[in-house]
Order: sequence, then C-alpha cells, then structure tokens
Amino acid sequence: MSRRHRAEKRNIIPDAKYGDLVITKFMNSLMRDGMKSAAERIVYGAFDQVEAKTSQAPVGTFHQALENVAPAIEVRSRRVGGATYQVPVEVRSERRQALAIRWIIAAARSRNESTMIERLSGELLDASNNRGSAVKKREDTHRMAEANRAFSHYRW
Repeated sequence: MSRRHRAEKRNIIPDAKYGDLVITKFMNSLMRDGMKSAAERIVYGAFDQVEAKTSQAPVGTFHQALENVAPAIEVRSRRVGGATYQVPVEVRSERRQALAIRWIIAAARSRNESTMIERLSGELLDASNNRGSAVKKREDTHRMAEANRAFSHYRW
C-alpha cells in the first residue's frame, strides 16, 4: 500500500444482463485466473436458480443478501505503549460492500454442494434470509467489536 497517496478508483462497467455495478464487482471478485466468462456463467446460473426457488427478482435477493452480510463495525489493531488493542471502528460504505462480497464468496466456496452455481445460490438465499456462514461471520465481527468496546477511546 502506497504511503504517498490513495490508489485511484478504477471505472467498472455495469454487467450486461442486469446493468448493475455491484453485480460486476461481485463477478470480478468471484473470477479466478482472469476467467470472466466462467464467473459470469456461475453468477447468472446462481441467479436463475434463486429465481426458480423464490419466484422473485434475483437482483433484489442479491442486494438483500449483501445488506444482511455487510458489517457496521469492525475491530482494528492499534498499538499503544507497547500493547496492542483491538479498537472497534465503524466501517466505510465501500469497505462494507467489499467485505460482504468477499464473505459471501468465501462461504459459498466452503459449502458442500456439487457445483459452484448451487453453492452460490444456496449461500445467497441463506444470506437473504439472515442465516448461513456469511451472516455468522458478520455477527462474529460485531460480537468482537462489542467485546472490545472498552478500548473505543483509542480510536484515531
């Protein structure tokens, strides 16, 4: 990470099917080894399965899942006088979205279904219903911040 200045934000193009920037970010995070078409196939296949299971718009379910997984506060390490404290801080909106995307993908990859499409659709449905491992990760993060609330005066 450069200390001179922040890295500039790259412009991303909305996805072809739904015209949504967040779905494009999700696909880019899911993509491995530059295989964008494979990531698109997985995401659109998962959306089709979500639509078949719930008979609702998959984009709404996707955004609901992201909202349920996004953390409001997290802990960051702060070194004060030779001791390291876990200080709870609020999460910026871009980081909230990035963490939610990352946690949903990690939870989907660790599921037991046979294909990634099934794993991702199952995790999106679970997250939109406030259950699943990604939501558990958010609750653990909030619990950790709540437990370290006494160190909040070290915030910078």
